[in-house]
Amino acid sequence: MTEQSGLNGAVAIVTGSAQNIGRAIALSLAAAGAGIVINARTSKDAAQGVADEINEAGGKAIVHMADVSNPDQVDGLINASIENFGRLDILVNNVALRMAAPITETSYEEWRNVISNTLDSAFLCSRAAVPHLAVHGQGAIVNIGGVSGHAGVANRSAVAAAKAGLAGMTGSLGIELAPLGITVNCVSPGYIDTHRDGHVPVHFQQKPVPAGRKGGVDEVAAMVRFLCGPDGRYVTGQTIHVAGGWHISIS
Repeated sequence: MTEQSGLNGAVAIVTGSAQNIGRAIALSLAAAGAGIVINARTSKDAAQGVADEINEAGGKAIVHMADVSNPDQVDGLINASIENFGRLDILVNNVALRMAAPITETSYEEWRNVISNTLDSAFLCSRAAVPHLAVHGQGAIVNIGGVSGHAGVANRSAVAAAKAGLAGMTGSLGIELAPLGITVNCVSPGYIDTHRDGHVPVHFQQKPVPAGRKGGVDEVAAMVRFLCGPDGRYVTGQTIHVAGGWHISIS
């Protein structure tokens, strides 16, 4: 790793970091000097590939498979950081479950799965991590939100509720954990190029991105890295939109 700056000696857990935005965040934090716990629920080979990429570049990373909507498995994930690295300084709650359907066609089971995987997981991981994040005076939690939680998007009621909940929890924890030296922020990506099937979601078709392009996963990761580093220590309780102007929040 040749880009070390500000996170030397720190340790981060990035949930859902086997691919896409989570992978980019893990690589960025590793490049800044942090040890990384790569997490996935089922994509073991992909998760190991991210860890191998970090280790081969001179960083430090391990893989811990866990369903972060399960309290016992969350405890195992946090313990893996302590047992392997001796500490935990950064938690990035990136895991989410997405679906698009009218509310009349959304089953209660589907609703609960979205809420559990997105919002419950962030609650469980944050609750378990706080005692460790408070130890070294540089604790940071970053929740990965989404524009559907802040702008009206049809057929996204479950996802919008979960992502809006993340923003609300961020504000509350930002105040609650400030005396412990822990910052808590939410990064809300807009239309990001994750190299999927090329389908453009309807809300981005109806309202084009003012910047005129997709965002990159590295641009989301750069914001997370800033918030976790020494230059972001006076920012807490905020939701920051990395969305090319698609959503503007003025308060």
